[in-house]
Amino acid sequence: MPIIHAVNGITEMHPVPAVSPRLPAAQVMEAGRDDRSKGQEHQTADHATRLAQQAYQQQVRQDPAPKPALLAQDIMTSPVTCLPSDSTLLDAWTVMQRKGIHHLPVTSVHGTLVGMISNYDLLPYSHELESVNSTKPFAGHKLAGIMSSQVLSATPMTEIREIAHAMLDEQVNAIPIIDNLRHPIGILTTSDILRAIVHRSPLDLRT
Repeated sequence: MPIIHAVNGITEMHPVPAVSPRLPAAQVMEAGRDDRSKGQEHQTADHATRLAQQAYQQQVRQDPAPKPALLAQDIMTSPVTCLPSDSTLLDAWTVMQRKGIHHLPVTSVHGTLVGMISNYDLLPYSHELESVNSTKPFAGHKLAGIMSSQVLSATPMTEIREIAHAMLDEQVNAIPIIDNLRHPIGILTTSDILRAIVHRSPLDLRT
């Protein structure tokens, strides 16, 4: 409240300068603790942020480099069994049965790839071909007459992902692998790709 002074019979009122109320000691200590607590929270948050940044940077440094793409030469079957185009259906059937294979690249007299023959191509003639002493005319037919002459092929350096994509698009189960002279040096089948997925896990097929 204001202080009242009597000067010459005239009452003057002088306002008291505003004074902040004095807090009890307990409240002062509590306020100090709050300030320190807030400061500690900021420090803790900053420290956690620094730790997170350090962990991220360490992980980036430790992450291995991307694996190289898997290539045809990594999983192809090589050497590959081939037959010349003047071989007979019986020749192809006999080789497939003896070696347990389902696809044979067919080559020219110069050894270049000219076609493919599969067990599916031979199925219409299987009854005659299974005969031990086959005298049916089909058995003597040349491979050049029934082979697939439009053949997808790849090089040893072709990526597996590209080969798998082509197999899906063209609905084929085997692709011969050729050198720069178009000589078959290997073959890649869907079984080879599946085997690689099973035995080379984790398998990175990315480019």
